[in-house]
Amino acid sequence: MEMEKTASAPVEIDLDGKRVLLVGTAHVSRESAETVERTISENSPDAVCVELDAGRLEALRQPDRWRSLDLRAVIRRRQLPTLIANLILASYQRRLGMGTKTLPGTELLAAVESAERNGVRVELVDREIRVTLKRVWRLTGLWKKAKLLAALCGALFEKEQMDEEKLRELQDRETLGAMLDEMGEELPQLKQVLIDERDLVLAERIRACEGKVVVAVVGAGHVPGICRILREPARPVDDALAVPPPSFAGKAAGWAVPLGIVLAVALTARLDPQAAEEGAVVWILATSSLCALGGLVSLAHPFAILSGILAAPITTLSPLLGAGYVTGLVQLFFAPPAVSDLEALPDEIGEPKRWWRNRALKVFLVFLLTSLGAAAGNLVGTAAIVRKFVGAL
Repeated sequence: MEMEKTASAPVEIDLDGKRVLLVGTAHVSRESAETVERTISENSPDAVCVELDAGRLEALRQPDRWRSLDLRAVIRRRQLPTLIANLILASYQRRLGMGTKTLPGTELLAAVESAERNGVRVELVDREIRVTLKRVWRLTGLWKKAKLLAALCGALFEKEQMDEEKLRELQDRETLGAMLDEMGEELPQLKQVLIDERDLVLAERIRACEGKVVVAVVGAGHVPGICRILREPARPVDDALAVPPPSFAGKAAGWAVPLGIVLAVALTARLDPQAAEEGAVVWILATSSLCALGGLVSLAHPFAILSGILAAPITTLSPLLGAGYVTGLVQLFFAPPAVSDLEALPDEIGEPKRWWRNRALKVFLVFLLTSLGAAAGNLVGTAAIVRKFVGAL
């Protein structure tokens, strides 16, 4: 198995007589798109493997898909946090691409369209994005989750733009290696799910792709791992494609806290009914008022704020439904976004001031701030109930 040493040129790999041309790209580079088209044109492959799943390909082909976004369905399915994370990442990539005047994923779409023009079979070889995001969240510990959320929030304010020269530097093997090593040290679970597992899935699907000549178009960060895996015997990918169930500890903690609160109030009531009543009142006032405060800060619709006041004391006792989902749905009902609000989502999500003006982003803001308020009230109320229980002993 031989390969060239330059990072920008396609890497050629011999797999038992099958010639694989591995093209490492930058997702906001016009040069990468040109390299992809040239590689396909010059080598007449039997198949083109692309680092996409069906959903991401559809998103690239329908850039105006946001106008048909059904926010009610997203909220009912409790997928709003996933949507917000996706939008933040997409907005970050779009800002990076401003320097090259290239939309994110242009080179991947160019690979698909070039293959289709030439009558070449297209293979979508990446793992479904939904599976990747769920694996990131469920395999990451609490502290690492906090760091990941902080990184997402930081991406909202990141204004850096890339030109082709910077992108070429980032595609250098030594630079990529150093960046991946740093990610492995800071967020090992994140690197495992986003890079290592996908390296395995991409490599094995490329290996399984039929044809004597195959062009594979992947992000440059995946090239070293794919090359290494293709040198080794084939490995199963079933584990990397599975969505891990919520951990037993997480489920237990989700129910243990509310059950512990109810039990503490019940025991306090047997010892000192007045103390139990006072603790319960503090609980209700803390969760309701701080949830309402989140609604006020987000300039939510009055009925959304009222729904938060009523829902917070109840939803904070259940791990199945948060106050933010209730307030988000009410906000959406009384102040639905216009088509122009939905169309502007990928651009305006990176502008904090727009969260108060764009009606779709306002739904996100109401969801986030009322959820935080209810969670803070939960902590305050729990502390009060514990104090009353201890004092009654």
